[in-house]
Amino acid sequence: MRPWSAIKAPCSSHPRPVMKLRDRDSMVTREGIIMRVYGYDHPHDGYFCDVEYAHESIYSSSDPRALRQGKEGRFYKFYEDRGLRFVAERYPHYMLEHRGLGKRLVGLRVKEAFAIRKADDRLQEVLKAEEKDPLIKTLEELLELLEGQGGFKTSDFGVFGSIQHGFHHPQYSDLDLVVYGRRELGRLQELLGELYREPSSPLKNEFEVQPPIGKWRFINYSPSEYIEHQRRKLIYAIYRAPRLNRLVKVEFEPVRRWEEVVNEYDDVYAIRPRGMVTAVVRVLRDDDAGFMPSIYPIEVEEVLEGEGVTDVERVVSYVEEFRLQAFKDEKVLVKGWLEEVEGKRNFKQITLTRKERYYEQVLKVIEDLTQ
Repeated sequence: MRPWSAIKAPCSSHPRPVMKLRDRDSMVTREGIIMRVYGYDHPHDGYFCDVEYAHESIYSSSDPRALRQGKEGRFYKFYEDRGLRFVAERYPHYMLEHRGLGKRLVGLRVKEAFAIRKADDRLQEVLKAEEKDPLIKTLEELLELLEGQGGFKTSDFGVFGSIQHGFHHPQYSDLDLVVYGRRELGRLQELLGELYREPSSPLKNEFEVQPPIGKWRFINYSPSEYIEHQRRKLIYAIYRAPRLNRLVKVEFEPVRRWEEVVNEYDDVYAIRPRGMVTAVVRVLRDDDAGFMPSIYPIEVEEVLEGEGVTDVERVVSYVEEFRLQAFKDEKVLVKGWLEEVEGKRNFKQITLTRKERYYEQVLKVIEDLTQ
């Protein structure tokens, strides 16, 4: 087994100036750790990241779901917060100071990146390749369907996951796509809703029939509630792929267009935690609900737990399950961490994120979702 450092870089590895990246773009370290840029609020010279995969030369896993085989060897996928803990324990130099939180978080400076893989650029690369395997040809077919029936362009999309990193398998891998922009997300949801209703359509809602759910850990959010919420998001699909002779899961992850990106990092001087709270709130807007983090401007209707909650302005969720979770004017139960934000503007927010009591957190509509 060759060490990762002996493998030719898939992208330029020479020193580079600070590059603009956004959610779902990826950076690879010299050791073979693949990190995904997380959200949009970052210091000027680097990016806070989630940790997705690591090369076999530095990490292995007995989890049968984790293995990915590519031209550069084997990689293993991290689940939950294992990747963050792996980097914090083994590679603490890949952590950046978060001024507002007053602590170090996993992240990477652009100058430290061995390779950079932008989701939009990577999609164009695989579509322009002279040789395409059946999964990439299936991806082309899906994009042609969306272009033909919805007027989309390939530049409205990107690709993440195994295709982004070149270790997908035609017989097993899913299609993980990015859709760029608020307006494009709305158009896509409308089109997908129409396609799901057509009997002859090759696209179906993944959650129309309850899929198998493994061990469930959320305390205040049941599997049936999860299915109901996921079904109406419309961004999780099943595609009938004749050339693969199988059903392929398709995911459309919303990412901001460049003109929609607002970096709040320099606007925040301190984020002061004030404990876990629970409240019933009304969603005032949902135009940023699809992105990471999901942002819900809210009005508090009832406080169930905690103090200092009545003047909270927004809910901010870094939890994947709670993206696109609620729409404008819906009444929502939220349980998360009250924070006082000090900066160019002072306000309060309830944040759902990866920390202690993670599975107690919840953001769910408490009205009839079928209305």
